[in-house]
Amino acid sequence: MQRDARQTLQQIADTVGLSPTPCWRRIKAMEDAGVIRGYSALVDRTQVGLPLLVVVEVNLSQHSEELVQGFERAVAAEPAIVRCLSTTGQADYILTVMMRDIAAYERFLHATLFKLPGVTHVRSSIVLKEVKAEVRLPVAAPGEREAPAPRQRPPAPPCAPQGRRGHRAAQDLKKNRGSPAPFGQLMLSNREQESPSARASVRSTRTRLKPAPTRLRATQPA
Repeated sequence: MQRDARQTLQQIADTVGLSPTPCWRRIKAMEDAGVIRGYSALVDRTQVGLPLLVVVEVNLSQHSEELVQGFERAVAAEPAIVRCLSTTGQADYILTVMMRDIAAYERFLHATLFKLPGVTHVRSSIVLKEVKAEVRLPVAAPGEREAPAPRQRPPAPPCAPQGRRGHRAAQDLKKNRGSPAPFGQLMLSNREQESPSARASVRSTRTRLKPAPTRLRATQPA
């Protein structure tokens, strides 16, 4: 509707994927809630004799409630001032003024702006080119909303060593409740915990299982 408010109810319903009746109810609800404040036509200011655009910075002598309200009422009653913003920074107010030419603005400056309640300083900036003048609000359509960011999976836990030594290492780690040691250190610590008799038995077993060297019998030639 911000792009084209002249669309029929059926066209709007087809665009949003609803039937006309619920679509009309939603539009009516937005009008009642003040989301839609009204409908108007966009007019090219250069085609109606207002090619001069001026940005005016205004400072007030004081900021009493009575003076501020008087200034804002006078600004609201002046048709040539099409926009008024109360801002922070050097200026108290920033006005947008549309005029026919420089001569007309000079007359408006002396006859109106300088006589507004509480005005002490006025700084005018003539607009050379209007690069962008968008009146539509940046409200995303239902299909244009940003997709949620993908969830990041937690890092996988390190693989524990398998087998008898791995099981014993896991038990030692659970008892000590410390950080896991490298697998090579776990193997060394397990061998250190073995008794001397067990290590000697392992060495003797390796000695018995060691294959005997093959002896070649020399034969004398006949």
